[in-house]
Amino acid sequence: MDKEIRWKQRFQNLKKAFSQLQRGLNIAKPNDIELQGIIQSFEFTFELSWKTLKDFLKNKGVDVSFPRDVIKEAFHHQIIDNGEIWLDMLENRNLIAHTYDEKRAIEVISLIREKYEPAVTRVVAFLDKEKNK
Repeated sequence: MDKEIRWKQRFQNLKKAFSQLQRGLNIAKPNDIELQGIIQSFEFTFELSWKTLKDFLKNKGVDVSFPRDVIKEAFHHQIIDNGEIWLDMLENRNLIAHTYDEKRAIEVISLIREKYEPAVTRVVAFLDKEKNK
């Protein structure tokens, strides 16, 4: 029962972080500070996404600890439909977290809008259904 409560609690935090990210992505022409905020929101959202997936998988009897392994298992269990996008998200989150380059930031914002936000949307929808079972 505690495992089930854990993923559901983390899921609530994921939904809040994801909502914040979506608000940032709705800014048509973000300034430098807004760009940094969007990237930070992406980092929070990604971190909560993989950790929520880890907790969800653990609740189902699958024990994995590292982001890459969680992504692979989530793909295997058909929770995520495109493992490559999630592995790309992991790589870009790691790169952007350790360096700030405006050109790179703008590229990542485009990836977030075009690929990452839709991928997280699908996971949130999946987990929302699971939460109500």
